[in-house]
Amino acid sequence: MSNTRNTQESQGSQKSQDSENSSKSNDNRSAPKRPSPMEVLRQARGQLAELTGMEAESVSSFEQTEEGWALEVEVLELERVPDTMSLMASYQVELDAEGQLTGYRRVRRYERGRSDARRSGGR
Repeated sequence: MSNTRNTQESQGSQKSQDSENSSKSNDNRSAPKRPSPMEVLRQARGQLAELTGMEAESVSSFEQTEEGWALEVEVLELERVPDTMSLMASYQVELDAEGQLTGYRRVRRYERGRSDARRSGGR
């Protein structure tokens, strides 16, 4: 009789653990997975290209914020010959925590062959 009781108790304990594990795995499925930084970069470049019709050449800054992600993306706006005279632009791109673009704006335009002017204060 004692063996039967122990078996029933262990089965009850196992069912309880299975139920607990099942609810944990359901919680994991319902919570959105935060994308990796590389996934965010790819999504940002693709979404910006889709919206502007211009391919991103590089990402010059990238940071995680409280709201999601902030990037600065360099884009070729107007191709010229020679290439050093092509017109480039920097876009500030903002994404939510899941990597969906929430806003963008052009922050500057420049010729590819030109460097930034020195700013006072060492910046």
